[in-house]
This record gives sequence, structure tokens and C-alpha cells, in this order.
Amino acid sequence: MTTWHEGRRVKLAADLRLAGTLVPAGGHAEEETEAPAGTLFLAAGAEGTVVRAEEHRAEPGPEVREYERLKALLDDFGHQMPPASRERLVAEVASLEPAWTAYRTAARRVRVRVRLDNGFVLGDARADLFTPA
Repeated sequence: MTTWHEGRRVKLAADLRLAGTLVPAGGHAEEETEAPAGTLFLAAGAEGTVVRAEEHRAEPGPEVREYERLKALLDDFGHQMPPASRERLVAEVASLEPAWTAYRTAARRVRVRVRLDNGFVLGDARADLFTPA
């Protein structure tokens, strides 16, 4: 697993084609601007430096939140519960465990801002577009 941090040298893993609306730096995408006159291609292997890296994890779904709630209840008060109630709670926690496991093992989304050596800056780019240089 690659760790992303400021100052890390990276290179593009694949050719990129950049297209879309041109917006002045500091401007807003909602502003009306002229359409681009062409398309910009960046070749795989172009190197640069990570300026910023942000890691995001998806919000837990209702099953994950319920698992956390019931697991905490079981851990804190399970030893005090009547046997039948404890068995039901253990079964319910076990039924929610696959959702919990999937949430914990899901890949975290990493977005990076990279200043390429050619002067271009790619902001809010998926980290999987880059490999260590």
C-alpha cells in the first residue's frame, strides 16, 4: 500500500487527456467561460511532487452503524444480560459482521495535488493515477 505525503516524488502511471471548462484560478466553475480551444495530453511517466494528499473513507451505512452500536452494547453489558437476550444479541451482531468487515477493508479514497516538473498542477486528482518515482 502506497503512503501519500507532501514532498513525495511521483510519476503519471498512464497517459492523461484533460478536457473540460476553463476557469480562471480562484474563479468558480459556475462562472461562464469560453470553451477550451483544444485538449491537453500528459504522457505517462511525467514526474512531479505531491503538494497535498487527503485521505477519505466512505460514510458508514446503516448496517455498519448498527453493528457498532450493538457490538458496543454486547461488549459493555453482555455479561449482565439474561442468556437468551445475550444469544439474540450475539446472533444479530454476527449477522451484521460482513457489512462491518467490508467497510473496514474498503479502500480509502486518496486525492492528491501534484505539481508536475513541466509546471502543470493537477489538483484533486485520484492517487491511483500516480506511482512512486
